[in-house]
Amino acid sequence: MSMTIEGKSYLITGGASLVGSHICDSLLQAGAKEVRLLDNFSLGTPATIAHLDDEPRVKRIRGDVLKLVDLLEATQGVDGVFALAGYLTLPMSQDPFNGLSVNTIGILNTLEACRFNSVRRLIFSSSIAVYGMPGGGAIDETTAYASSGLQPASNLYGASKLIGEALCAQYAKKYDVEFNVLRFSSVYGARQHARAVNAVFVANICDQIVRNESPVIQGDGREVHDYVYVSDVARACTMAMISDAHDHAINIGTGVDTTSTQVAEMAIRLSGNAGLKPVYQADNRAVKSAAASELQINVDKALSTIGWKAEISLEEGMRRLMAWQKTNASHAR
Repeated sequence: MSMTIEGKSYLITGGASLVGSHICDSLLQAGAKEVRLLDNFSLGTPATIAHLDDEPRVKRIRGDVLKLVDLLEATQGVDGVFALAGYLTLPMSQDPFNGLSVNTIGILNTLEACRFNSVRRLIFSSSIAVYGMPGGGAIDETTAYASSGLQPASNLYGASKLIGEALCAQYAKKYDVEFNVLRFSSVYGARQHARAVNAVFVANICDQIVRNESPVIQGDGREVHDYVYVSDVARACTMAMISDAHDHAINIGTGVDTTSTQVAEMAIRLSGNAGLKPVYQADNRAVKSAAASELQINVDKALSTIGWKAEISLEEGMRRLMAWQKTNASHAR
């Protein structure tokens, strides 16, 4: 890795978010000179970055990725941009107009600001939603998007991320703006919000266990997801920023499928309360992302291109999340 974080300045759009706050922590720990957190707080919350209140290297910017002038000012003099601002599936279902605008025009404005201010590299937070509905077999970065069977909001979300990825590739080709696209699996962890469909399930299960309640599962419990802890994701983002490798799309996950029942059983085991048992209910979720009984996210490219692999197991990640929930009950809910 020829680049370093130390002494550099960075912008994080959507900075008051789960992933954004942890990227900021990672950058500060690595010696960044300045980290700018741009957010309009329509989805992000000040509480998520409250632990940074006394950090002089952090600059909060109330701005909007739909306003190019905000981004032109925010990107002046920065060495790299982490483009996190975006609508996930739940808010996309509630407000598709703004969701599509932020996820497409927002990243276009961000890239244009990077071009204008000669920012060396942009890291774009994409999603495994770009694969659509899993059709069986391992999913690597060449797997095509399959929209058949998706709920409308999930389809809109996945398609919007594909457009964002294409815009990154276009700006690299036409203007030499370096990028790496990171396709996150289900990100969870301390400072969890309630906007990511799959990660919310983990947070809810842990919260129920913390409150000594039986964990509730909608459906038969066989639905699987690849859960990756947020600090692992933040580390992937910083490694993608300084890596010699660029202009790639990379899966960021654990490569481990975990069923809903396994999540609940793990939380019960961590609590030490063997008397708790999962409660199964009819699946009446109004919004849900692509779901399958097998996922098999291939994460080999992350190791070969940027040298990253997940280090925190789901059990350890849930242990950390439950500890955070115990001391931050009001924020967690």
